[in-house]
Amino acid sequence: MENDATLIENIILKMVTSLSKDEAPVLSLPNRSSWNNVGFDSSVGLQMNSETTFSAVRSDSPASITKFAQIVKVLHVIYRLIVSDSYATKRDIYYNDTQLFRSQDRVDHIVDDISCWLKVPRRSLHVLATSKGLITGDLCYLEEDGSRVDCRSSAAPHPVSSNISGIKNIVSSAKFVLIVEKDATFQRLLDDDLCGKLAPCIMITGKGVPDVNSRLMVRKLWDTLHVPIFALVDADPYGIEIMCIYKYGSKSMSFEARSLTVPSVMWLGLLPSDLQRLQVPQDALIPLTKNDGIKLNSLLKRPYVKNQPDWQKEIELMQQTKVKAEIQSLVHIAPDFLTNIYLPNKLRYGGWV
Repeated sequence: MENDATLIENIILKMVTSLSKDEAPVLSLPNRSSWNNVGFDSSVGLQMNSETTFSAVRSDSPASITKFAQIVKVLHVIYRLIVSDSYATKRDIYYNDTQLFRSQDRVDHIVDDISCWLKVPRRSLHVLATSKGLITGDLCYLEEDGSRVDCRSSAAPHPVSSNISGIKNIVSSAKFVLIVEKDATFQRLLDDDLCGKLAPCIMITGKGVPDVNSRLMVRKLWDTLHVPIFALVDADPYGIEIMCIYKYGSKSMSFEARSLTVPSVMWLGLLPSDLQRLQVPQDALIPLTKNDGIKLNSLLKRPYVKNQPDWQKEIELMQQTKVKAEIQSLVHIAPDFLTNIYLPNKLRYGGWV
């Protein structure tokens, strides 16, 4: 705790020293938005290079003075949290000074910048993020405060914990974990009792692009249970990218790769090749947009896709056919096709890449 507080004290000391010399303080933040700062390791995923470029945030520049003030304010709040050994959510920080921050996204971005800059996990900054993910299935564990979460005892899913590092005593006989891209598909599988019909399993959704807690939870399950982890996403460029985030991480959070990525994640579906193999009706398919084409080209250039020839084939097939489809398109084959035929056959006979 003291070390993290000392890191902030050193930043403030440098600012005061600059002011004492009649110099305008400047903050140098690692550039998290550049692919040049990110390397790829197949056993870890995307991780920030030790040699990174920095962006200067100046206190004497009209273009960056607001951002400078926002960063100093967040540092101030974090410092008080650390020394008082208390915690706050990113939302709490935003409401600390809504006029200064202007948006919740700004706070979220700055907290991640500071975490990267100080090279400490966000949890060490005493900042919590509200989870948006849901989890269900054969899983029981204790939260840090001692409360027991039993996902087996309720038909309703549980919110993903906002303190994954505090979870302990995980008990599960799950045979696999299924990551579901969308909440609507997750709820459908829950209503159809997928885990009861197939085998003991755990289902989790980050409701689209996953938040950090959903990713941390998948990693925690992998570290603890060592069971296969499958991803069920739409057969479109953004579904593929979401699956890649769980598996190999994201550029902006590459500094925390080792606690966030699960390189063993397998792409179960919906595969572009499934659309042809299953003869999904034409009226259930959606034409690719110009932005979809740009995203597919971007994906093919990613370092992790170059290591996955089967993925390349699937992405190139989407480019050739010029169509995409949501998981829900399978209802055009039969109302219960996803739960009763597609997933059981995929899991039983191996239909993933």
